[in-house]
Amino acid sequence: DLPQYGHKQWQSHFGRAFDVYTKLWKFQQQHRQLLDGGYGLKRWQIGEIASKIGQLYYHYYLRTSETNYLNESFAFYSAIRLRAYYSKANKEERPDLMVKKLRYYARFVIVCLLLKKLPLVRELIRELARQIEDYTGIYQPADAAEWAQVLQEIRAFIAADSVVSVLDQDSMPVVLSNRLSPSAAAATSALSTTTAAAASSSSGLRLAEVVLHSNGSEYGRGGSAVVRQQLQLVGGSSASASSRRENPHKYLLYKPSLAQLNAFLSSGFKELPADGVLMLYLSADGDRGAPSKLGDDFGFAEGGVLTNSMRDSDQSQLPPRQKRSQNSARYKNPH
Repeated sequence: DLPQYGHKQWQSHFGRAFDVYTKLWKFQQQHRQLLDGGYGLKRWQIGEIASKIGQLYYHYYLRTSETNYLNESFAFYSAIRLRAYYSKANKEERPDLMVKKLRYYARFVIVCLLLKKLPLVRELIRELARQIEDYTGIYQPADAAEWAQVLQEIRAFIAADSVVSVLDQDSMPVVLSNRLSPSAAAATSALSTTTAAAASSSSGLRLAEVVLHSNGSEYGRGGSAVVRQQLQLVGGSSASASSRRENPHKYLLYKPSLAQLNAFLSSGFKELPADGVLMLYLSADGDRGAPSKLGDDFGFAEGGVLTNSMRDSDQSQLPPRQKRSQNSARYKNPH
């Protein structure tokens, strides 16, 4: 629940949480026979502890971008599956326990996607589909449609990623219909590549912080490939790297408010080392602009990108001050 920015705000809490769960894990290992025989410890309860530790490692990865923590998360999630800790969860006649099992599968899928373990992801998707079918068939839960949507979104992501994955830094630039024109994109790509290379070679600067922003109602192929190419050009690496801190520290923002975006940017600048550079990547729907009814101070007549948008019907129900704050999240296109 703690904000992802500002290491001082969350790092001590993570340290204490790791200490508690490490002690708990060792305790159940040392006293397993007593806990099994005297207190009826069940395998799914061991799996729940392991799942929490995997979740801690995953969230630590999100806050640090250090892939060794992602590998630790994978190790715990993989052990849960190999040792079948949740295998008898269906027989407990407890819907809440089935939900924990489904959440474990969903989290394991995300970790495997980040580590590019696609064959394992496909196996997990098949297992997750069976578990969702059992859960909805036995309990007729109110969240059945939500779990079906989770499965659909994972499959859609795999289908899209299989296209993007064939691209590398030597591929031709990918230009989408809702992005810059080919000539502008080529000029921008050449400029950013030249600038990054010059900065890296002459002044010793390195990419240390990245803020990736997304707000789009349409999805096109190639967006993540463009980001990947730019990160590779300025010293990034793939998620499979085992050493510490080869990747820059990244913040992933989806439809943030203006206040949230400013908070992440200011925190990123504050945490930059002396030789560090922060990269801001904006991916959002374009707006060609329209005559404004809100006055001349908004300056959107020339168009821009919608970093956080609301439907017109929603806007009409907001008070004037809140309308202004929502519209202020629309930035003018620098091109």
